[in-house]
Amino acid sequence: MKEYLKKYWTLRKHNFKVGLKKAKRSKMCYLFLLPYAVIFFMFVILPVISSIFLSFTYYNVLETPRFIGLDNYFNLILQDDIFITGVKNTLMIAIITGPLGYLASFLFAWLINELPRWLRTIAIVVFYAPSIAGTLINIFSTVIFRGDQYGWINGFLIEAGFIDAPILWLSNPKYMLWICMIVILWQSLGTGFLAFVASLQNVDRAYYEAGYIDGIKNRWQELWWITLPNMKPTLMFGAVMTITNSFGVSAIPMALCGYPSTDYAARTIVTHLYDYGITRFEMGYASAIATILFFMMILCNKAIQSLIRRVGT
Repeated sequence: MKEYLKKYWTLRKHNFKVGLKKAKRSKMCYLFLLPYAVIFFMFVILPVISSIFLSFTYYNVLETPRFIGLDNYFNLILQDDIFITGVKNTLMIAIITGPLGYLASFLFAWLINELPRWLRTIAIVVFYAPSIAGTLINIFSTVIFRGDQYGWINGFLIEAGFIDAPILWLSNPKYMLWICMIVILWQSLGTGFLAFVASLQNVDRAYYEAGYIDGIKNRWQELWWITLPNMKPTLMFGAVMTITNSFGVSAIPMALCGYPSTDYAARTIVTHLYDYGITRFEMGYASAIATILFFMMILCNKAIQSLIRRVGT
């Protein structure tokens, strides 16, 4: 055991010296990276560390944070039924809209990639537009699912004779979450979609020629054995963006179903975080919510990455 530890630390020391020499040779590169590193530390790393620290305190902004240990976490998990509802709704949204949005982004990008250049440009704009027009889509969605006879869905169903009275789509807990998921999917073709389009354009055509010589017979084999393995970094990026978006849903349920929603049926973790952090200024409790969400996203991200690594192997 002592021999093993001695070899281990000798190797670590050697790797550290080699890394230090490389860093000295590339000091200008690190100098150019310094502004980004400082900004990343100040606005990403430092807030995460501060949030984890504050999650163990009682902090209401006006008073000095007071250490209370794990009380915030115990209250969240054992006493806060609304938070548990938010976790269930968030996981349901992530499980349904995450994979569907991810697959839709890749599928549409793959199909669009086969179009002529001018038609491909138009199709990209059409599919990407809903993700950057979120407010307009939310307003349009409220018109579609309006709870009186003037709503488009209600008007159609009444005219067709399927219902006799309007349905309160955005107030009835039975329908609220499902409608939110429909709108989320509508806006799901975002940054990941553009990354997939760009990555598909950059796959070397020589791989396809070599593949057909080696026995690839159809487009599905081409997709599985050539396209996807060459897009692994982009697939990882798309997965991270999809996970972040699906776990961070709050604006759409708040815009469509109100704040708070009926019986908290459209409550999400981020909505709960907004409630305690922005409305009530209970920053310690809100930090505990953010910390739990942070680790949930990390675990899900690791699981997705392990699945993507198996593609084409």
